[in-house]
Amino acid sequence: MSYHQPFQITAFHSCDKEIGLKVLNGEEPLMPSDNIWAWLGSGVYFWEQNPARALEYAIECASGRQKNKIRIKTPFVIGAIIELGNCLNLLEPLSLNIVKEAYNGLEKAIKESGEKMPINKGANRALDCAVIKYLNVVRETSNELPFDTIRSSFQEGGELYPGSNFTRRLHIEICVRNMDLIKGYFLPMPIEEFNPYLNKEY
Repeated sequence: MSYHQPFQITAFHSCDKEIGLKVLNGEEPLMPSDNIWAWLGSGVYFWEQNPARALEYAIECASGRQKNKIRIKTPFVIGAIIELGNCLNLLEPLSLNIVKEAYNGLEKAIKESGEKMPINKGANRALDCAVIKYLNVVRETSNELPFDTIRSSFQEGGELYPGSNFTRRLHIEICVRNMDLIKGYFLPMPIEEFNPYLNKEY
């Protein structure tokens, strides 16, 4: 069954300036993340409609406050136009049910193997990552159409105000698995706001 999302979104990627400029110039592609804190599984991660948060994250990586597989020396943000394609959109019930079924399947397989289920611990989202990876493997082995992108909201940061369900860094993340659906990259404007280190040292 297809979950095609027939629209494009604008999203933003945090990276080192040297890499960002090479991507903008077509010299090299973005490389997928594949680690235990890549909570939506393997792919290239973007902040949907959020260049300011992308810059914050790049600065946090450069200062050592966040983990990043490739070291960020100079914080940089690139924009991208992304077609969602066959999207596991975790903002709607059908996709959430698919993930819940994947969790049940993973739990059964791990119990039968005698191993322990991974768990989420803060920024280490080993359980969520394992569930999504299991889901992708099951679809591949069942000859089902693979997901091009995975989209989800993410609660981050403390309460926006006392008693609030809003958090200070609530955002939507996109994990792109099919790089062909990235239709183009751009330098976000205004440059001095979203790329303050383009022409100066960090």
